[in-house]
Amino acid sequence: MIRTAVGTAPVPGSEAVAPSRRGTALLLAVVVALTGLTLVLGYVNKARCTGPEFDAQGRSAPDYENRKDLDVCYSDIQHLWIGRDIDKHVFPYVDGGIDADGTLTGGTVEYPVLTGLIMWLAALGAHTDAGFLLASALIMAPFGLATGWLLGRLSRWRALLWALGPPLVLYAFHNWDLPVVACAVGAVFVLHGLRSRWSLHRRGTVAAVLLGLGFALKLYPGAFVLPLALYVLTRGEDRVPGGRLDWWGAVRVAGAAALTVVVVNLPFAIAGFDGWRASFTFQQLRKVDFTTNSFWFWGFRPYSEPDDVAFQDLVSWLSPTLVVASFLLAAGIGLWRMRRLGSYPWVAVSAAMLCGFLLLHKVHSPQYTLWLLPFFVLLRVPWGVVAGYLVADAVMGIGIFRWLYDVRAGVNLEITQGLAAQAVAVGVWGRAALLVALFVLFLRVPPTFALRPPRPADAPEPAEPPPADTTSRDDPAAAAATDPADAEKAGAENEREPVGDTPSSATSTP
Repeated sequence: MIRTAVGTAPVPGSEAVAPSRRGTALLLAVVVALTGLTLVLGYVNKARCTGPEFDAQGRSAPDYENRKDLDVCYSDIQHLWIGRDIDKHVFPYVDGGIDADGTLTGGTVEYPVLTGLIMWLAALGAHTDAGFLLASALIMAPFGLATGWLLGRLSRWRALLWALGPPLVLYAFHNWDLPVVACAVGAVFVLHGLRSRWSLHRRGTVAAVLLGLGFALKLYPGAFVLPLALYVLTRGEDRVPGGRLDWWGAVRVAGAAALTVVVVNLPFAIAGFDGWRASFTFQQLRKVDFTTNSFWFWGFRPYSEPDDVAFQDLVSWLSPTLVVASFLLAAGIGLWRMRRLGSYPWVAVSAAMLCGFLLLHKVHSPQYTLWLLPFFVLLRVPWGVVAGYLVADAVMGIGIFRWLYDVRAGVNLEITQGLAAQAVAVGVWGRAALLVALFVLFLRVPPTFALRPPRPADAPEPAEPPPADTTSRDDPAAAAATDPADAEKAGAENEREPVGDTPSSATSTP
């Protein structure tokens, strides 16, 4: 008997015999264990910058400023121990604000409120930047492990790309990004891993809540609410060509995400509006410079210097405009692809939207690769393209810090001078070119988790909303079991097969 990740027949090309429960448990144990090992390596990589001595503020010594770039062990976590009142254990946002020169004060940090809370919690028992880094790693590591588990459930052995990927070593504890990645992947799992258990409305609502929490961590999952709403609007995998649109379901998704964002942010906005707003103002005022790692700086020199007001004002308008345009383009292509695929490819559209953001936003921080990595697992991107992107990213991620060390030493000021400077150029432009290619590829390649095949135009529309119990429709064994004469046979088969939301697809193996 053939079973799939969500208890339905897979789309053509993704057929596979479902694994046993024991095989799935072994797979997940391997993925989670390897993820844990890689996270340890990621922590050790960043901890190289800590100690062995500390000054009066708890800053690592000696020579922290040079070590962090020369040894390529810099992390925002360790660095921001000083400068945001984290070392003083100030509760974030409530008494904060932003100065005329753009400096954050009073405990306000440049991140959304849930990330600010994580930072505050990690600092409570810390007295040095090393302690803060360790506490932050301990808080975030479970989110990294959960992401590996979720990806293993959805895409099976391909999840090793997350577990063993270089970005996890380079960036797992560079910033506070593991929780938001877990939220984004969790939304995909809820929608496609729990199909046999929950109705589309319920899955869409829970996924929207997770994306709303992601927005309150690092903003970017909020963009995925649009393709999720379109998926529910068109009735997901129960879509019938020419059938009715589920407007209530789409509104429910958008409302759940918006309500989550409001519920999380409102207490901070009420308690300290200026401090809460300052985190957004800081990002709006941020100028394009060599720390933003984007093509806006490297591609338009010498006009892209921070003191060129006209250029900075242009980018501040042009960058978000182009980002939104890329979102709309991806969503529109998704509607066109839906006619062939049968259901709206919301995961693929989300991945393409992320590519548009990474390419066109004025800031491209190194750890953003962690946002993209799960989509390499969830979508069948050719391995050569994946490898090319990871190489370009590593060249950029390592080269930029060695170049900053050269700049601080007064040598190799130009991008054409020295190996480190040339590595930055290769990384910036290689990554930019691959993001353009990935925007297209993500919208063309199939997912690595199973989907229901397209429904014929004359098929009856599902109930409104689709029933949570789809066992008789999706599980032939369970359907047979409704006949008492066949119940024993079906039960014996089910003993050897996983539950309906167990992932499958032999084609998802790396």
